[in-house]
Amino acid sequence: MTEGGSVEMTEGGSLGMTEGGSVEMTNWIQAIEIFATVTGIAYVVLEVLQKNAMWVLGILTGIACAVSFGVQHVWASMGLNLYYVAMSVVGLVQWRKASGQVGEGEIHLQAIPKQVVVWSAVLLVVGSVTLIQVLRLTGDAAPVLDGTASVLSVIGTWWLAQSYLQQWLLWIVADVLSTALCISTGQYWMAALYALYTLSAVYGYFHWQKNGKWVQA
Repeated sequence: MTEGGSVEMTEGGSLGMTEGGSVEMTNWIQAIEIFATVTGIAYVVLEVLQKNAMWVLGILTGIACAVSFGVQHVWASMGLNLYYVAMSVVGLVQWRKASGQVGEGEIHLQAIPKQVVVWSAVLLVVGSVTLIQVLRLTGDAAPVLDGTASVLSVIGTWWLAQSYLQQWLLWIVADVLSTALCISTGQYWMAALYALYTLSAVYGYFHWQKNGKWVQA
């Protein structure tokens, strides 16, 4: 075994990670989780206040969370965070257009069409059932929590980009499931972040409801 944590040849001829390398990997993962927690806290504050800078932090947080979940083999949440990165670009464009229709301190809101509610409900049911089965086949650590939270979050992120007030309700459920997911996989920094997201989603709903102004798409 090498002192610096390099890869060594085991007795059976296979390659293995040394103890030092394992410790270094653990420290690296924890550092990513702490970074995601810090940027995630800033993200949720900007989200509640509906500041465009939120989407820039969303890109950084999404990349960090994707790496953390990937190392833990939680594939749906890894893919979800890559989706967040892409949606952050879409959301930034949408919010910059809508922000010109409201005054200082006001929240721009769009009415959610009935057809959006219908297709979102269909996507939630079909998407969750399908994704859970796929995740079971790929050895996901927590397929039910991971799959359901991921589909909810996909829908919630799209609703957020469109400034639908009801997006907060989706996030409350998704964040509770994600908190349980992270606890079950030992990602305690990430669990703390999602618990904070849950509380912020409750506050965000009432804040947007109180300060919102309906605008045209």
